[in-house]
Amino acid sequence: MNAPEPDERAGAGQAAHPTNGLDDTVHQRHRLGILTIATEARADFGYLRDALGLTPGNLSRHLTVLEEAGLIQVEKGYEGRRPRTWVGITSAGRAALAAEVDALAELVRRHRG
Repeated sequence: MNAPEPDERAGAGQAAHPTNGLDDTVHQRHRLGILTIATEARADFGYLRDALGLTPGNLSRHLTVLEEAGLIQVEKGYEGRRPRTWVGITSAGRAALAAEVDALAELVRRHRG
């Protein structure tokens, strides 16, 4: 049996596979967690750290990646005398999260048939 020609392969000529819609910046599980939490309300650094089970250094790194991508806004200030860091999602972050959820939903739909 001969190998199928490239245009005879399953899916040839069809739309790109949904995994092409996954964004590496968003898809990483901790960053996905940060974005989903931040959609609910402005999130405190300590809450994110505890909710996601991250060390402060790891959380800071993930926040930097998301902030540099324009997906979140980090705000530093004080609550009383305590320094605080809050994280909010940007409109670009909401759009990126929605695209990620849509791509994942399509993968689930295809998997379940």
